[in-house]
Amino acid sequence: MASKSFSEEDLSCPVCYEIFKDPLLLSCSHSICKVCLQKFWESKESRECPVCRRRSSKELLPLNLALKNLCESFSVEKTQRSSAGSEVLCSQHGEKLKLFCLEDQQLVCLVCRDSAKHRNHRFQPVDEAAVEFKENLKMKLKPLQETLKIFKDVKLTWNQTAEKIQIQTQHTERRIKEEFQKLHQFLRDEEAARIAALREEEEQKSQMVKEKMEKMSREISSLSDTVRAVEEEMGAEDVSFLQNYRTTITRTQCRLEHPERLSGALIHVEKHLENLKFTVWEKMQEIIHYTPVTLNPITAHPQLVLSEDLTSVRLSDERQKLLDNPEKIDYNTAVLGSEGFNSGTHCWDVDVGENTRWALGVMAESAKRKGAIFSRSGIWYMCYFDGKYYEGSTPKPANLISVNRKLQKIRVTLDWDGEKLSFFDAVNNTHLHTLTHTFTERVFPFFDTFCKLSPLRILPVKVRVSVENQS
Repeated sequence: MASKSFSEEDLSCPVCYEIFKDPLLLSCSHSICKVCLQKFWESKESRECPVCRRRSSKELLPLNLALKNLCESFSVEKTQRSSAGSEVLCSQHGEKLKLFCLEDQQLVCLVCRDSAKHRNHRFQPVDEAAVEFKENLKMKLKPLQETLKIFKDVKLTWNQTAEKIQIQTQHTERRIKEEFQKLHQFLRDEEAARIAALREEEEQKSQMVKEKMEKMSREISSLSDTVRAVEEEMGAEDVSFLQNYRTTITRTQCRLEHPERLSGALIHVEKHLENLKFTVWEKMQEIIHYTPVTLNPITAHPQLVLSEDLTSVRLSDERQKLLDNPEKIDYNTAVLGSEGFNSGTHCWDVDVGENTRWALGVMAESAKRKGAIFSRSGIWYMCYFDGKYYEGSTPKPANLISVNRKLQKIRVTLDWDGEKLSFFDAVNNTHLHTLTHTFTERVFPFFDTFCKLSPLRILPVKVRVSVENQS
């Protein structure tokens, strides 16, 4: 056998010191691994033997087939010896462990089975015990695998959430820039208008001063001519002076009015700068809209589409691919307001338009948002369905409200402390119905739309800027 004739050192390549792989035979009788020889020649740029440095004159070197077979046999024997050496034997008796003691839950040999230590114990062959215990472990492993799947699914959701955060950030940043661009444009336009007004006043005042100065220049020129002529007459001979005296004295009679002092000629700086920031802010109301309630897109049903400013919602034909976060309503086509209330009085108007099915009201913070929410408690509402108006609080059946006209705008008024939720016709402020309930937690404005004809739109309220006079 190869193992009895050769050692591992005898069958090792002198370059890599590993068992030969595809050994090539050089003309000097040395053998080198094919790969090792190629790398050696490439590094030396010379076809010489790595052992004796003798140059090889052959282009093609023969494979040392005998050495190759010997190395393969040696490797096989080495593997077999290693496998045999790894066989587990009984530490007490040196025998093979062929049985498994069910009471002690350990491997035993035949001698152990017959010993007093394992008397009256039950045994199974190793292969049978392995099958049975693997099956048992498989059952134990199943819940772990299911838990692992849950964790992987949740991790995938978190990855999707991270991506969604990036998308939300980019979208929100774009909207912020657009809104500030509108404000910047308003301020630029207002600045340009005020500077234009200043320039216009400057032009008017400058033109007035220019005309006054031109008139005064003409009068100065006339007076200068008169003074010069009189001075010349005064310097003439006495006879000539006296001959022209009557004419000269007439010329000295000035008929020009004294120049007036310029009044109101300066720029009215106070008109342009007085409370500048306040007046611009006051005028800014023309482009600023305030809605008492905005919608929370995180809570919206996947079939709902919210406006960019989060003040209106409409029903879409397609179901959007959105993250199924815990806050989202997934069954009823509803959405909640972004701010909850647990005190005070709050009011918001909703334009329901031509919508033929809608519900408005409030929803408790703890109310379940998954599944059919109207079948569980936590919602107080007024709704329109099949041409009739109803009111109710879940999960009780809705009650019919007597309304003799088609409503376009609904006013919802929540008096949390007063334990009232009231509904009005916002067009003429006519009372429709009031629900009473002792609220014990935060509630959110609730909007449900079942129709594609028109969106539900939260109406803005008028913004007023007032000045408080100090007494």
